[in-house]
Amino acid sequence: MGFSDLIKSIRYFSGGTTPLYFFNTLGREKQRFEPMPRAKEVRMYNCGPTVYGRQHIGNLSMFVFTDLLRKTLEYNGLTVKQAINITDFGHLSSDADEGDDKMTLGLKQEGLAPTLENMKVLGEKYANVFFEDIRALNIDTEKILFPRASEYIPAKAYTYTTPRGVYFDTSRFPDYGKLGDINLAGQRAGARVEDDGKKNPTDFILWKSDAKLGWESPWGLGFPGWHIECSAMVRAVLGTQIDIHTGGIEHIPVHHNNEIAQSESATGKKPFSRFWLHRAHLQLEGEKIAKSQGNVVYLSDIIERGFHPLSLRYLLLGAHYRTNANFTWEALAGASTARIRLSAFLDAPDTGEPSKKYQKRFRERINDDLDTAGALAVLWEMVNDDSISAEVQRATLLDADTVLGLDLVSIPRALSKTLSKNDLPANLQTLLDEREVARREKDYKRSDEIREVFAQEGYALSDIDGGVVIEKK
Repeated sequence: MGFSDLIKSIRYFSGGTTPLYFFNTLGREKQRFEPMPRAKEVRMYNCGPTVYGRQHIGNLSMFVFTDLLRKTLEYNGLTVKQAINITDFGHLSSDADEGDDKMTLGLKQEGLAPTLENMKVLGEKYANVFFEDIRALNIDTEKILFPRASEYIPAKAYTYTTPRGVYFDTSRFPDYGKLGDINLAGQRAGARVEDDGKKNPTDFILWKSDAKLGWESPWGLGFPGWHIECSAMVRAVLGTQIDIHTGGIEHIPVHHNNEIAQSESATGKKPFSRFWLHRAHLQLEGEKIAKSQGNVVYLSDIIERGFHPLSLRYLLLGAHYRTNANFTWEALAGASTARIRLSAFLDAPDTGEPSKKYQKRFRERINDDLDTAGALAVLWEMVNDDSISAEVQRATLLDADTVLGLDLVSIPRALSKTLSKNDLPANLQTLLDEREVARREKDYKRSDEIREVFAQEGYALSDIDGGVVIEKK
């Protein structure tokens, strides 16, 4: 540990910062997070994408959350070693090891033969699309490790072999199901065990046998299961025990309990991860995002409609990560306007220091289990406080934005200057009236068509508070 790291640690443990709390699924309560004594860094693993296709905005919302988590840790003077896995093999259609491998399905959709070489091509294609999307959301990929599942082909104990593959015997791990306090008795009573040699309903695949595709192993041709891939990658890039593990709430009952069981059985060290943080779902117009039903929006759709990608980031920060957020185009327009309006307060000399009062309140909110909605409310209160000079407002916003990641400083000052209807040419004034009628009648297709006309003429329309904000691009 270097001198600067020692100073950070002394400052942290002496109470020089506001305590940092996260809701830990392992224990189901809000707990104070502190770095391990003498640890050089916080080790964090984030369940990443399965790269068989483009990630929709629900998938991407997870990585805005993990980026916010990283930035909050750094805001508290901590160094972070972060890994986001890229699953390019072995993720079956459900967490419970049912169905086909998603990457194999992706090959079928692209009209490619099921070979390892084609699997690599497919994985690289959509991994690169994923990287482009998260960079657009102001996530620095240079700071993150991205291990590929296909590079880690493991074998573990606590197993038995069936015609389908190698299974982990959960009956040999007494703590199985402790994450989320899963009712295993109820699961086992109501589950049906397939006649393939599987002993318990909760047992899961470590190695999936496949007569055509995969790697050679002591059990024949096949590939590792999704759960064991994550444990192997964590151990390889972060070590046998880590500080924080994240994922979606859907990962709690199966995938993450499986990771705990196999990792702690293999190493004999507990806990596998000290903190488990889980993000709730992003909904689309109040419904579940589902590719199979065509109910999906991609970041490219948002950009095509003329919105900045960070408008989506602002929208996501408006809801707590443990509550379901709802995406609508109207909400996105409001988030776009709010982000632009907030940037207007940077139009001041760069000579001030952050307000200690509002900086403290912002830190209290962000350190209280990442209360982003509360943190944004503090900033809006600050910019409307006449006792705070413009220079101090600017400095406070820039300090907060190191956590929020909205890149406020990059927004052109001209964008923060809104126009009135009378500032428009006569033909656009008429179209604006037509658009308001279309919105009242919920003819959103026509409303969006008119928005596109405005975009072509060099204007941006953002709907907020029942009205419309007009900006010259």
